[in-house]
Amino acid sequence: MALQLWETLKESIVAYTGLSPATFFTVVALGLAVYYVVSGLFGSSPDHHQRPRDLHEQMQPLPPPVQLGEISEDELKQYDGSDLKKPLLMAIKGQIYDVSQSRMFYGPGGPYALFAGKDASRALAKMSFEEKDLTGDISGLGPFEIDALQDWEYKFMSKYVKVGTIKKTIPVTEGASTAESAEVADKDVPKTSEDGPSESTEAKNEETPSSVKPEDAE
Repeated sequence: MALQLWETLKESIVAYTGLSPATFFTVVALGLAVYYVVSGLFGSSPDHHQRPRDLHEQMQPLPPPVQLGEISEDELKQYDGSDLKKPLLMAIKGQIYDVSQSRMFYGPGGPYALFAGKDASRALAKMSFEEKDLTGDISGLGPFEIDALQDWEYKFMSKYVKVGTIKKTIPVTEGASTAESAEVADKDVPKTSEDGPSESTEAKNEETPSSVKPEDAE
């Protein structure tokens, strides 16, 4: 049965195309190959051009790290990776490092993206991803957490370039208490007039007898 169908198919190919069965199937195969090549070039052209461009952007060399000096924590937030024109920065124990080469980890969408643009010393020491631990305050940490933070610091020092430090802020309460103490001290000091000693000093001099005896004066 199958042999009869094959013979009938060959006769039909010769009758309608004038080609031999082998030539006919060769032409069909070439036609399919050309179709897939053309559809791959034109049908998915956006993806075809987009991928090389993305790859080219990833392969571009990173600019050299820029030294920022001393900046505040609010200024550090500007370098969290949301702006591709700015470097990706992160701080440990007040020291700021350029982690742009590890954007896949610390950049947007990365597993450690929430640490970028911050001093996340406490979070790194505790391996915590909670918002309350995204701070440079390391008070109250245990010995194992201190060791873990030290390991992170050694890693950053050996792998990344230090570009600055976080500006330390002085609490307002200290300034207020200092001003108050100065005011109190100022009140306790007796004021003297420009022309001579104060009245209280003169009164004391009158009440206190002179230590020099007359015979001594002679």
